[in-house]
Amino acid sequence: MNETTNKETPCRWSVIIAIYNRVEEARELLESAERLEGDRASFEIIFVDDGSRDGFRDFIERRVSPSGLRVRAVFQQNRGPGAARNHGMRVARGEYFIFVDSDCTFPPCWLAEIERAMAAKPLDAFGGPDTCHPSFPPLLKAINYSMTSFIGTGGTRGGRKSVGRFYPRSFNMGISRRVRETIGEMGDLRHGQDMDYSMRVYAAGFSVGLIPGAYVYHKRRTSLPKFFRQVFNWGVARVNLSRAHPGTLRPVHLLPAALLAGLSLLCAVTAFFPAAAFTRVAWACAGGGYLAACLVAFCQSGLRHGSPRVAMLSVVTLTIQVGAYGLGLLWGGWCLARGRAPRGFSKKYY
Repeated sequence: MNETTNKETPCRWSVIIAIYNRVEEARELLESAERLEGDRASFEIIFVDDGSRDGFRDFIERRVSPSGLRVRAVFQQNRGPGAARNHGMRVARGEYFIFVDSDCTFPPCWLAEIERAMAAKPLDAFGGPDTCHPSFPPLLKAINYSMTSFIGTGGTRGGRKSVGRFYPRSFNMGISRRVRETIGEMGDLRHGQDMDYSMRVYAAGFSVGLIPGAYVYHKRRTSLPKFFRQVFNWGVARVNLSRAHPGTLRPVHLLPAALLAGLSLLCAVTAFFPAAAFTRVAWACAGGGYLAACLVAFCQSGLRHGSPRVAMLSVVTLTIQVGAYGLGLLWGGWCLARGRAPRGFSKKYY
């Protein structure tokens, strides 16, 4: 395993990556890390292997960094990403812990942007946006558009304009060692765990901020069915988060569920009053609103990527995203009404 001989030396930044059967992602992430600007002694990269069976241990033990990266790995039985990130914090030597997903890669300026921003305005916790690399295939560009655009998520994942408070997320999220010592480790939520932690950071009175220039390329290796299941789980997670943190569920979060409920009601009314004037008007308004949203998505994505194919796919992914999130919210609410803990898909969605 590639480590510098002075691996016990403290550093400023500990980059922690939970990984499970993603050895090729680790390879790509490290290739991008070799191009990071800055002093190699200022940071370390820690992989926490969550019981992989794809040869990750052999890969990381044989790899030699051409630029002198401080890379090490620790191993545990499969217990999920939260336990892996907590394990990483326990062995980290940095003043700050930065969580990055294994399917992300870095632009060369990533860490330098963090250092500049923190020198200008120190924060206890911070996060950066995620975006797509020009080399990504059309589907991943479309998913990135729907998940990062204002029309898709309201700018809450790191947009310069946002409908709500910015919560750092584990694909690109940093906290100080003092935060962990004060509020403890991440909880056991499988979905929304990073949001839960960010909410706890705010509740403890720590300073939190967005660093817009510290973006990562997020290579979501997924398909449309997996994307549906993933977003559905986020809708369920929002219900669980509202239970753990009362007052954090805002009307904007409920909008996708309200749209689905309204559409279902309209279908029911149409079945009984198919020829009524108000039914025709309601369908015209619903159809017009949907077409307007599709047109906005098509134009924005097309201008951003210069590709009609990506623009068309963005309409599809945005529709799936809103529908899946709304269904997840409704399912979570239904589970609560029946006295059950809300749970989403547990397999084959990433």
